[in-house]
Amino acid sequence: MDDLFSASPSQYMPLAARMRPRNLYEYVGQREILAEGSLLRKAIEEDKTGSLILFGPPGCGKTTLAEVIAATTKAFFVPMSAISAGKADIMKVVADAEERLRYYGKKTILFIDEIHRFNKSQQDALLPAVERGVVTFIGATTENPYFEVNRALLSRARIYPLRPLTKEDIKDILITALEDEERGLGAYRVRYDEAPLDALAELSGGDARVALNAVESVVTVARPEADGTIPLRVGDIEEALQRRMVHYDKKGDNHYDVISAFIKSMRGSDPDGAVHYLARMIAAGEDMEFVARRIMICAAEDVGMADPNALTVAVSAFRALRAVGMPEGRIPLAEAAVYVASAPKSNAAYLAIDAALKDVREKDIGVVPVHLRNAVYKGEREDFGYGVDYKYAHDYPGAYVPQQYLPDALEGTVYYHPTDHGREKYVKERLEHLKKKK
Repeated sequence: MDDLFSASPSQYMPLAARMRPRNLYEYVGQREILAEGSLLRKAIEEDKTGSLILFGPPGCGKTTLAEVIAATTKAFFVPMSAISAGKADIMKVVADAEERLRYYGKKTILFIDEIHRFNKSQQDALLPAVERGVVTFIGATTENPYFEVNRALLSRARIYPLRPLTKEDIKDILITALEDEERGLGAYRVRYDEAPLDALAELSGGDARVALNAVESVVTVARPEADGTIPLRVGDIEEALQRRMVHYDKKGDNHYDVISAFIKSMRGSDPDGAVHYLARMIAAGEDMEFVARRIMICAAEDVGMADPNALTVAVSAFRALRAVGMPEGRIPLAEAAVYVASAPKSNAAYLAIDAALKDVREKDIGVVPVHLRNAVYKGEREDFGYGVDYKYAHDYPGAYVPQQYLPDALEGTVYYHPTDHGREKYVKERLEHLKKKK
């Protein structure tokens, strides 16, 4: 019992809380906004941080960065959570800040975690104090602030998007925690190599808190071996996180094998196969924008004119992924993959452009017919006949009139051979109907 009360309170804090960076030099990740000489870093170092909003996924360092600012600034720092605070709490902070500024000349920084949980009325209550400089506002949110934060408040704060921590960032944080004897797990003498660190970095999904909690749960219950060390194994990590490590080399054969199987499943009209390989890539942390681009290519190359809407769905999924990010982005990606896989198939447009390119590269393709040329100057029409005898399609019944479009050297060449698949069947019927008119 005596030992319990004599121990430092920090010993009973989770590892993720104990290992929070105390200054910018201990902070890992977000190099895009915190690199030496960057605007935000200089503002923090010179204690001139203005109102800002930190936007990013869980575990990427939003609250940690706010605490680093708190440790650096000479201003009075007030942390608040939008989950439990209300309008009255905001008004109390603002009143105290006004008094602090008036009588002591001391500024106040108000940090609001989960700012997106405040309703419009609560956000509006903060606005006058921010506008008058009574408080400097720092908000943190996992939701897109352009949708969740009042426009008036947005206009008075700089928005800094924070990215998920990279695998190397996570590994750096883990190594520091495993070696640190004061705040970390150094006293446990953990023996490890790259494999368990790689597993933690992969399975944590860019969330440092998840990675630290997992390694703590493994190390603190493990029995030391004869030499007094504790081995850190991949199997223990998988058990702690209740997830199996996906063996997937994003730069090696496995990357190409899985994306190949994904494309061939869509081309082969197997939505189940497409969803399976999509899930593999999501679980392995593949670049989802790369996957979205492959869906767009498949929609154009393999579905084509059999269902032109497939490309629209694929492009929309790509845009949705960029707008909402992961993990929600998996949903529009799955919709697009299933749509493309289920759609009728035709590569006629793809074959047409490649055949035309082959002719352009290898044949004497002739010149553009005179009647199709653009007469920029009056003399070009009168002296050279540019545009003369061109028939404007809309002046004729059905907006169609037979005339030559290909150069003389290619007259009669057919590149596009529509199939009877899906909507392309109707395209084929229309083109055959027009050919009869010729």
